Amino acid sequence: MSVTLRSIKKEDNEELARIIRASLVEFDVPKIGTVYSDPDTDRLFQLFEETPGSCYFVAEEDGVLIGGCGIFPTAGLPSGYAELVKLYLTNATRGRGIGKMMMDKCYEAAKEMGYTHLYLESFPQLAKAVSLYEKAGFKALDGALGNSGHFACTIWMVKEL
Repeated sequence: MSVTLRSIKKEDNEELARIIRASLVEFDVPKIGTVYSDPDTDRLFQLFEETPGSCYFVAEEDGVLIGGCGIFPTAGLPSGYAELVKLYLTNATRGRGIGKMMMDKCYEAAKEMGYTHLYLESFPQLAKAVSLYEKAGFKALDGALGNSGHFACTIWMVKEL
């Protein structure tokens, strides 16, 4: 069993969108005002390819796509900030340290791109993910930063790199 991280490819779009949406349904997260209904969820490769200051990594296990995580310069964020976005894994692969591995890769990339802080948005239903963020040094905020368009999110966090 071998997990590898690599940059997103166009052929990853469909499977990533399926993993993301399945995760939100599994945890009963709202569909409207989230990545579930965001049209960019079906074109992640193109979104990250055409946006300077962004990157997205996918995790593969034995050649099978199992999740992903990225960095995105969300509009309206303070100078030096980027958003940690779309961290999702298949149900069968959670709890094995792969999410942390993907986040560490994103921290490195964010630092290389000159970011000083990472911001994220989440939900109480994703308690295990929120716990992962807290252990990684993310601190809770009282409200949203920037304009992700994901207005249904109720947890906002930031981490200094």
